[in-house]
Amino acid sequence: MQKLKILPLIITALTALTLTSCSTTTAEQYEATALTSYTWQVKYANNLTSQPQPRIEIFANTSVVNRNGLKPAGAVIGPDDRGLWWPTLPPRPSVDEVEQRKKSQEEAGKPELIKDVKYKLTYGVGNSQQTLPTNYDVYRQVVKAYPQKTPLELTLGVNDNSVEKAEPVSK
Repeated sequence: MQKLKILPLIITALTALTLTSCSTTTAEQYEATALTSYTWQVKYANNLTSQPQPRIEIFANTSVVNRNGLKPAGAVIGPDDRGLWWPTLPPRPSVDEVEQRKKSQEEAGKPELIKDVKYKLTYGVGNSQQTLPTNYDVYRQVVKAYPQKTPLELTLGVNDNSVEKAEPVSK
């Protein structure tokens, strides 16, 4: 019964913390980037089906930086259904390469192609610039606002360590 009385207090405290930990700022100068990458990796373990934390080896990686939705140099695939451009596929590791990295008693999994995107937003703060991690929704807002240089109101995450939201400022 005691636990049920504490729960509302915890929820109230977390809500207050969340509300006081986020801030907003207006940015007139900004740039959103999406680093798209392909990586070949192989998992190694003494028993791939039962070992919860296999060792992962990275073999080859290619990446390209998307800026404000424009086609980057070196992009060969895209835009995809999210408006992102992708690099060429890296070479798949050969059987010999996979076996060379295998330790005794280990088995090697099949090469896996990992597709990844990391979003960042750089914006002006006075005479300096701030670059923070962000998400797909913020990236898309910047892509839409960038051609007209529309000012954006940015909602920053906890401790101002990320950009959680971007909305056009109505003039």
